[in-house]
Amino acid sequence: MARTVLVVEDEPKILAVVRDYLVDAGFDVTTAADGRAALASARAVTPDLVVLDLGLPGLDGLDVARELQRRSPVPIIMLTARGSEVDRVVGLELGADDYLVKPFSPRELVARARAVLRRTAAGAGAGGAQEPFQVGDLEVDPGRRRVTVAGRPVELTATEFDLVAHLAGQPGRVFTRMQLLEVVHGVAVESYDRAVDAHVKNIRRKLEPDPHRPRYLLTVHGVGYRFAE
Repeated sequence: MARTVLVVEDEPKILAVVRDYLVDAGFDVTTAADGRAALASARAVTPDLVVLDLGLPGLDGLDVARELQRRSPVPIIMLTARGSEVDRVVGLELGADDYLVKPFSPRELVARARAVLRRTAAGAGAGGAQEPFQVGDLEVDPGRRRVTVAGRPVELTATEFDLVAHLAGQPGRVFTRMQLLEVVHGVAVESYDRAVDAHVKNIRRKLEPDPHRPRYLLTVHGVGYRFAE
């Protein structure tokens, strides 16, 4: 069954190109040209993925992302202008899974969409075959894509789960940002390394008793991150 993608973009030419490429790739596509229309469409069709331009008129993309994640978390790929790094970081902290900087390749967007949806669906396809493992009081269940801390469920996006599972699966090992980018995106692009920092910040906010003094996900200055042994 075809997966449904909601594309939110106020530039008609970009909207048309993105829609056509996604349709050609086998997705069902719904479109919206502003934030309020996007929220209405999300209620009507319950998309599997949202491709969201941050520079929308009226209700901007960050407000849309915040409201979408409040209602019912959904994977989000953000489309951003070249100079809007702050917005990209905020968007990732709100729970977006990935981003592309304009101008971008529509083929790359299709590849990113497939990658995000594969990660989201991985738990359903695993059927519980992957064994849960524990590091201290943190338990990771790869089959169900669930994380608990001292028995408390932790709600993570698909990207956040992949990072936690990869790091916690090898406690003590140091990973560079480039290595972690390959884990979550399948490719390491230097200009995207700040995305890892934003995901880590979001994970710590959800996972750590005190995000400013992390117990689990530790920074290795000048290198990257490791999970505590």
